Amino acid sequence: MTALGVIAVILISLSALVLLNSRDWRWVTGALAVMYLGVFLLVGQSWNFSLAVLKVVIGWMAAVVLGITQMGQTHEQKTEENLPSGRIFRTIASGLVFLVVFSIAPGFVSWLPELSSEQAVGGMILIGMGLLQLGMTARPIRVVVGLLTTLAGFEIIYAAVEASVLVAGLLGGVNLGLALVGAYLMTAPEMEDAQ
Repeated sequence: MTALGVIAVILISLSALVLLNSRDWRWVTGALAVMYLGVFLLVGQSWNFSLAVLKVVIGWMAAVVLGITQMGQTHEQKTEENLPSGRIFRTIASGLVFLVVFSIAPGFVSWLPELSSEQAVGGMILIGMGLLQLGMTARPIRVVVGLLTTLAGFEIIYAAVEASVLVAGLLGGVNLGLALVGAYLMTAPEMEDAQ
């Protein structure tokens, strides 16, 4: 285990917790930026610097698109998501995801020997936390953030297996496409009200 890999896993873990528990768009945007920094550090173990930096640039662009869209929103939804019991439940559920990840990571690394233990843990944490977020909400911003988180975890694991420029570009396009679709879905109700 390298020190940079451990730092990346810590960044990814903290940002995934913030993405799951925070309801303020500023925190979500910042956590997305930190998450993609961790993705860059883990992908950089397998890919060269210029290809790995593509992940952080595209991730930050997606975070900026979602942040600018949220900044323009005029209404704030107050739902039961803000209750303390909801935060406690999400924290306990995320603890279970971490427990499962740390218990199956060694077997996953032995199954894919080109994968480092940091990449396996970081990728599976993002996949698990993204799926957890997708299962807990129907709001467009939360769904898009969950999809971006899951896709980032897949990209970490896939980077150890394949270093294709074409696939990196395709996954970058998918990330930006998800951010743009999310921005549209967030502004669509206000566009309907304006008509």
